[in-house]
Amino acid sequence: MAAAAPPPPPTAAPFTLPESDPSGNTLFTRIRLATVYDVPHIHKLIHEMAVFERLAHLCEATPESLANTLFPPNPPPPFTSFTVFLLELSYTPFPPTPQNAQFTPILKSIHLELPVEDPEREAFRSKAIDVNVLGNDVIVGGFVLFFPNYSTFLAKPGLYIEDIFVRECYRRKGLGKVLLSAVVSQAAKMGYGRVEWVVLDWNVNAITFYEQMGAQILPEWKICRLTGDALQAYAHTNI
Repeated sequence: MAAAAPPPPPTAAPFTLPESDPSGNTLFTRIRLATVYDVPHIHKLIHEMAVFERLAHLCEATPESLANTLFPPNPPPPFTSFTVFLLELSYTPFPPTPQNAQFTPILKSIHLELPVEDPEREAFRSKAIDVNVLGNDVIVGGFVLFFPNYSTFLAKPGLYIEDIFVRECYRRKGLGKVLLSAVVSQAAKMGYGRVEWVVLDWNVNAITFYEQMGAQILPEWKICRLTGDALQAYAHTNI
């Protein structure tokens, strides 16, 4: 279901880049819509997430299959199908971004006690088109992938979060909250009825975090899934 047309953007106020923290401990963050050029990083993040969830043996995604399914030719507008927000990080302030009818990137800054040691910094350098403006100092720190669903009880569309992930060295710094809040804020702005996702029952830290965000954990609902050979068996079944 396509979202209603957004209201006209407000007139942009004059903007001045914030000063960098002399200590180098201010982490500037940006959440933007991912593009096909981000697929290599998205694939790396999915693989790291699968390892963290102890499910790497089930991860079959490749950069090619992700590009074909997430960014097909003539893709639908954002938020009407699979949508990916990418979390970018820099110790240099991001430049202001013009208002966009689809999605204006979200800029925030976080003060850290100490700079983050990122052992995979080179592998996760951003492919954003404005990266050269920032001196090639932009790193991909995480992502969230979501798509529309529908509640018959509410008679409203909603958003379902399939994956939300922050790389290990950037965890416990409020970045997961920034990612999740971006999706929830988008759903609220579109007049949607709810945002849903699932969490592994052993991931106590995540469960606590989601409850602190105001989410209800619903123990009475269990996931039912047909996949693999069990799913393909229906391809040759007469119904």
